[in-house]
Amino acid sequence: MDVSRVSPVKEVAVGPDDFIEEEYASQSKLYKEFTSISTIDKAWTFKSSSGLGSHVMFSTSQPNLLANKKKTLMLSSVISGDSNGALNVQWAPFPVEVTGASLMVPSPSGTKLLVVRNPENDSATQFEIWGPFQLEKEIRVPQSMHGSVYADGWFEGISWSSDESLIAYVAEESALRKPTFNDTGYKKDAASTDKDCNSWKGQGDWEEDWGEAYAGKRQPALFVININSGDVHAVDGIGRSLSVGQVVWAPTTKGLHQYLVFVGWPSDTRKFGMKYCFNRPCALYAVRAPSFGSENSASKTRENAMVNLSQATSSAFLPRFTPDGKFLVFLSAKNCVDSGAHSATNSLHKIEWNGEGEPSPAKIIDVVPVVMCPEDGCFPGLYCSDLLSKPWLLDESTMILSSIWGSTQAILSVNVLSGKVSKITPSNSNHSWSLLALDGDKILAVCSSPIDVPQIKYGSLAKDESKDAIWRWLDISSPTSGCQEKVRSLLSSLQFDILKIPVKSVSENLTKGAGKPFEAIFVSSKSKRDACDPLIVILHGGPHGVSSSSFSKSSGFLASIGYSLLIVNYRGSLGFGEEALQSLPGKVGSQDVNDVLTAVDHAIDLGLADPSKITVVGGSHGGFLTSHLIGQAPDKFAAAAVRNPVCNLALMVGTSDIPDWCFVETFGSKGLSTYTEAPSPELLSFFHEKSPISHLSKVKTPTLFLLGAKDLRVPVTNGLQFARALKEKGVAVKVIVFPEDMHPINRPQSDFESFVNIGVWFKKYCK
Repeated sequence: MDVSRVSPVKEVAVGPDDFIEEEYASQSKLYKEFTSISTIDKAWTFKSSSGLGSHVMFSTSQPNLLANKKKTLMLSSVISGDSNGALNVQWAPFPVEVTGASLMVPSPSGTKLLVVRNPENDSATQFEIWGPFQLEKEIRVPQSMHGSVYADGWFEGISWSSDESLIAYVAEESALRKPTFNDTGYKKDAASTDKDCNSWKGQGDWEEDWGEAYAGKRQPALFVININSGDVHAVDGIGRSLSVGQVVWAPTTKGLHQYLVFVGWPSDTRKFGMKYCFNRPCALYAVRAPSFGSENSASKTRENAMVNLSQATSSAFLPRFTPDGKFLVFLSAKNCVDSGAHSATNSLHKIEWNGEGEPSPAKIIDVVPVVMCPEDGCFPGLYCSDLLSKPWLLDESTMILSSIWGSTQAILSVNVLSGKVSKITPSNSNHSWSLLALDGDKILAVCSSPIDVPQIKYGSLAKDESKDAIWRWLDISSPTSGCQEKVRSLLSSLQFDILKIPVKSVSENLTKGAGKPFEAIFVSSKSKRDACDPLIVILHGGPHGVSSSSFSKSSGFLASIGYSLLIVNYRGSLGFGEEALQSLPGKVGSQDVNDVLTAVDHAIDLGLADPSKITVVGGSHGGFLTSHLIGQAPDKFAAAAVRNPVCNLALMVGTSDIPDWCFVETFGSKGLSTYTEAPSPELLSFFHEKSPISHLSKVKTPTLFLLGAKDLRVPVTNGLQFARALKEKGVAVKVIVFPEDMHPINRPQSDFESFVNIGVWFKKYCK
């Protein structure tokens, strides 16, 4: 798995160097303890049959390093309150491992559970309907009907009908028929399953997929399954001009037609990469659901074309109906689509839903608009990439969601009638909170920090006539909150703070929001020493991403081997208002570089860092920044590590699944009109000037490269070219290529090897 293309003199040797050998042994042992900590992924709540308390199922995960897979576990509990307001939590004695399941979705009543098992090779997709005690139904759908059901969190859509007899879902359209050839030439009318040894299947026309993480995924389509009969119908009337996702059943009046509402992305032109990219135009559509049991139902369905419900905006996704069925609420990333930035500040909208007639486009009403420049300490805007399937409190108009708020993640309540937004997690805490599930008017959440492992929290609403609603948060002691004693001891010796970094070198034409301080999370030892610990500067990707103050196993590990951490949210990051975010496109390689250097100097000025002991690590755009920093400030960093870095935009623009990103981040909003599939020599020259490779001659920092061979976002050639060029000029370089990894390098063994090597590399050059 480890492919190292460096000279024996400069690579981190395993064998003759006893120090390195010992570091590998000790650090790998420690990181193993960090990786074994369970991650709490999802939760579902169900009414207790006794009426006392609620049943809760938690989905947790752990990496299985030997199998190189993620192990998924289900842990059940019963939560109830006593007369004193204390919680009583009873846990099942052991978790149950879930194997082979791609999706698990409870029915609205909680009496049924859908388990989807996607096909392997030529097998069928398996739908299982589970009741309280047993498997009640098993339905197999052959690949002639459709391929894998989407379980990616974006195109993914599974929705039960209100009577729990039908399930709408998104699956890969069945493969187009390929030509068959034999020794005499083309074979006419060959069956799709023809395995005649005297013939072979050709490749047929090439079809574009949706890029990173969607290799081979060409056309997500909409289907409905009847769980009583086992029949499956494709939803007609959509056509191949749209790729679909995020389907929900629309509320209906008894006796009228049933409709499905879904998100559609144009797919009849160039398919740019979808993963992590909210700047793809999309709209909400309604289409009549197929009828089962009627001989001419298919022809009737085809007569009803889909209706675009959100024609007035360029982006509409994550549709949710209010419980009373009066409104369809959705998020919009219009600012992303209009500016070209891959992620930006979202807005929340609603349209009135008429459940008694044919769906039609309706006036879009703003609920939460984009925040351009937030006042200090106030709501910075919506930065939300997911919603619960049922995000409503019992008043049926208050939506609960998680959103980025500066360098933290917070839980918000949004009244969709008044538009009022409230932060309901503690305002005096720098911890990050993520939403798991709702239990009536109660909230299950996870709270963590860079030095605190995830803790399950239970929130309840307390009303005070003289004040706004107040939320009371209680700890739920759970088996998942336990971790190795050594890890707990190491984390308890750390502290963290969120630093405000004043902007330097402010230009006169900067917007107010872009001139405000940005933030950095600083993690350090509590013990007072004469000298500062070595510092690792950690840079997120995007560039329009964010590093929140949530727990990270890798960051906790690096802090525990004797480093302070400076995790920088430079201008352009999410969570600080739209003006600050939009200040970066067109200025990458300069404004973001200056912000990081300003943050480092700020830490040095505060006495938090030794200027001779600073290292830097980043992935994707964070790798772009890291590569720029070691070229533009060659004496600043003792060592560097990059994960799938953008090193040469002129190379990336012709090989990436998101070439439009190169144009927008290089030229700003003008990049949308400048975009071309065949850049001119002048454009390529400008891309080169904006790239880290233009500063190559100045680099002397020892650099570790961690690259995924199957990365479609920043293809492996980008990092390899830069690494080879550094090696050519005599810079210490180590390269590890992970043959089966994509952009995140998050397969268990790859993640493990990556961060152990980062720790060892930094120890070698920055003790």
